[in-house]
Amino acid sequence: MPFGLCNAPATFERLMETVLRGLSSEACLVYLDDIIIVGRTFEEHLNNLRKVFQRLQKANLKLSPRKCRFFQKEVTYLGHVISAEGVKTDPGKIKAVVDWPRPDKIHDLRSFLGLCTYYRRFVKNFSTIARPLHKLTEAKANFNWTDECEKSFNSLKQALTSSPILTYPRTDKDFILDTDASNEGIGAVLSQNTGNEERVIAYFSKSLGKPERNYCVTRKELLAIVKYIEHFHHYLYGRKFLLRTDHASLRWLLNFKEPEGQIARWIQRLQEYDFEIQHRKGTSHGNADALSRRPCKESCKQCTNAEKKFGMERDISVKVVTTTTVDPWSSCEIQKAQLEDPAIKPILEKKLNSAERPSWQEIAPESPATKRYWALWDSLHLKDGVLYRKWESDDGNSCRWQLILPKSRIPEALRETHDSASGGHFGVMKTLSKTRERFYWDRLRADVENWCRECHACGARKGPKTRTKGRLQRYNVGAPFERMPLDILGPFPVTTKGNRYVLVLMDYFTKWPEAIPIPDQEASTVAEELVRSWISCYGVPMILHSDQGTNFNSALFTKLCELLGILKTRTTALHPESDGMVERFNRTILNHLSLFVSRNQTDWDTHLPLFLLAYRSAEHEVTGLTPAEMMFGRTLRLPCDILFGRPSETPSSPNEYMKNLEARLESVHAFARERIKLASERMKTRYDSRATHHHFKEGDLVWMYNPKRRRGLSPKLQQNWEGPYTVVKKLNDVVYRVQRSPNAKPKVIHINRLAPYRATDHNSI
Repeated sequence: MPFGLCNAPATFERLMETVLRGLSSEACLVYLDDIIIVGRTFEEHLNNLRKVFQRLQKANLKLSPRKCRFFQKEVTYLGHVISAEGVKTDPGKIKAVVDWPRPDKIHDLRSFLGLCTYYRRFVKNFSTIARPLHKLTEAKANFNWTDECEKSFNSLKQALTSSPILTYPRTDKDFILDTDASNEGIGAVLSQNTGNEERVIAYFSKSLGKPERNYCVTRKELLAIVKYIEHFHHYLYGRKFLLRTDHASLRWLLNFKEPEGQIARWIQRLQEYDFEIQHRKGTSHGNADALSRRPCKESCKQCTNAEKKFGMERDISVKVVTTTTVDPWSSCEIQKAQLEDPAIKPILEKKLNSAERPSWQEIAPESPATKRYWALWDSLHLKDGVLYRKWESDDGNSCRWQLILPKSRIPEALRETHDSASGGHFGVMKTLSKTRERFYWDRLRADVENWCRECHACGARKGPKTRTKGRLQRYNVGAPFERMPLDILGPFPVTTKGNRYVLVLMDYFTKWPEAIPIPDQEASTVAEELVRSWISCYGVPMILHSDQGTNFNSALFTKLCELLGILKTRTTALHPESDGMVERFNRTILNHLSLFVSRNQTDWDTHLPLFLLAYRSAEHEVTGLTPAEMMFGRTLRLPCDILFGRPSETPSSPNEYMKNLEARLESVHAFARERIKLASERMKTRYDSRATHHHFKEGDLVWMYNPKRRRGLSPKLQQNWEGPYTVVKKLNDVVYRVQRSPNAKPKVIHINRLAPYRATDHNSI
C-alpha cells in the first residue's frame, strides 16, 4: 500500500486494529504507528510487551529500535505526557507556545490557535479566553491587534504552561458533569471522585454564536447541558451520572409534560441518558465558572411563557421559603387576624372573657357589622381560641362549622374558592355555595357577587353578559361609480389555468358586479386586475372601499389610488358588516359555484362568466331593477330569448336612441334612488331595534373583543376578550380609538367589539 494516498491512514489504522485485536483494551493503545503498552507491575508490563511483539511478528511488521522506549514511568504520546498520575501537556510543545512571537498576520495567528486548541481540554474556559483572537480570524474582520487580544494571547500562554494533570476515567466510579454559561460562551468540567478528592478528567468550552448570544440565561444553561452531554457521550452513555448546575430553574427541565419547539428537541436528546440534576450555589460552582446565579436576568419571553404554561417556579428557593415560614392559617394567626378586625374584635373578646351574651347597651356603640355578629351569638363558638359559626340545617340532621373570616383574609379565601384550579372560575351560585361551606362574614353574598363580576380572567374568557351593539350607519349613493367595494374570495382549489382566488368588485348604486379569477392575492396582481378589468371598461370610481387586507393597504395600492384620484376607505378590524354588500355577493357566488363545479373542483373559474350574466340580468331586491338596466338602460339578451324567439326592439336613428336612452336612464336612476332610500330606512329601523344605545366617553376603560388564531393552539380554549383598554377618542357614533397602555399603538375599533370594563386583576390584590 503506497503512502500519500488520502485513504492510506485509514487503511493502516485498520491493519493495526486487526493485528492487535483483543489487546488494545487491556494491554496497549494504538493510533496509526504509535503504540503505547501499559502495565501495573513490572511482570505484567513484561507480559504485555511479549504479547504485542508476538502479534507484530506474526503479521510480519517490524519496529524501529531507535524510536522505541521501554519500561518508562512517563512517556510522551500523541503530544501528551502520560504517567501514573494522569495526563498533562507535552513540555516540548508548550515551550513552543511560550516562545511564540506575537502574530502579525492571520496565518500566524491561526497556527498559534491550532496548537493551543489541541490542548484545550487542559484549559478551563478556553473558548472565553481565546474569543478575542478568534474574532480576528473571522471573515471580513480587520487584523487589528488590541490590548484585549494581547491579554488573551498572554493568558493562553500562561494557562497552557500551568495546565493541571488530568486523571484517567474509571469505569467503577460515577462521573460528575458540571456545566455553566456566560454571555460569551459555555463551559463544562468532567470529573470523578477518587478517594476523598474530586479529580478532573477533562475541561471543555465553546464560544456562543450570534443567535445563541441572544438567548436568555436559562436557555444558555440548557444549551450547555445538551452540548456537553453530547460532547462527553463516550464517557456518559449507558451509565448514570450526576449533572450539577448553579441555575435552579433547570430543575423544571425534568417536570415538563408537553414541551414544544427547541426545548422539546433538547429534552428528546437528553432522554437517551441516565442522569440526576443537582443544583449548587454559584459560590460553590466555581469549577464551571458560574456566571449566573439568578434565573432569567433578561426578560426572556419564551422562558417566561414556558414557566407560566407549566406552572413552574422561576427559582426552586420559592418552595424552600414557603416551607420554613409560619402557616398563615394556623389557629394563632387566625385569632390574631380576628382581633385586628374592628367588626369581629368586640365579639371575640367577649367570648374569650365571658360566656355570657353582652347586653344591647354594651354593643350599641359598635358598627352595624358587629351588631349582626352579636345577633348570631348563640351560633358562635370558640375552637382553639378562634371564632366559628355553627350552622345547622332546618331538620337538624346536618351541621357545619364556618370560620368567621376577618376582612383582611377575604381576598385570599375568594381567590381559592373562585380563582384557583379547584375553584374553577365558576359563577356566583357555585362560588357562593363553596364559600359558605367553609366561611362566614358580614355581607358575604355581596362580596362574592362583586368578586365574580370583577374577575379579570372570567371577563377575558366569557366576556360581558350583554354585548354592545351600535346603531346602523347609512351611506347611500346617488349615481353610478361613486363608491365601489372590493374583496378577495378564496382560496379555492387551483384550477387548470392556475387561478386560486377571485377578485370581487361591485358598484353600490347600480349593483353591477365583476368577479375576476386571479392566481394569487399579491398587491401587484390586485392593482393590475383593477385597472385592466374595471377602470379600463367603466372608468375611475370616486371611492374604493375594502377590508384591512395587506394587499389593499400596501404602498403600491395606495400609490395607485393617489395617481388616479381615488379616495380609499376601509372597514374597521373584525367588522365585515361595513362591507356588507360585497360580503353578501360572495355568498351568492359560493352558492352558485357549488351547484356547477366538477367533483375535483378545478374548473370553478370557467363558470364565473355565465354566473355574472345571470346575476346582471336578474332583478335586484333593493333597486327593483336589473344591474344591466341600471348600467345600460336596457335588459340583456339571454340564450333563452333566442331559444323562445323573443322579438328585438325596433332600431331607431342614433339621435332618437340617445334621447330615449337618456330619458330612460334618468327615470330608472330616480326610481332606484327612491328604492335604495326606502330599503336603507327599513334596514336601519330593523337593525337599530337591537342596538344597545351605549356610548363611551374619553378615558373610559373597556374590554375589546379580539379573537386570535395561533398555530398549535385551539381557538376554543382562547381568551377572546382583552383589557383594559382606554378610550382615547370618539371618531363617530360607532367607531372609537382605544389604547392598551401609554406606550402601545392606538387601535380604531367598532363599538360592537367593545364592552364596559369592570374587572379587577385579583392577583394584584
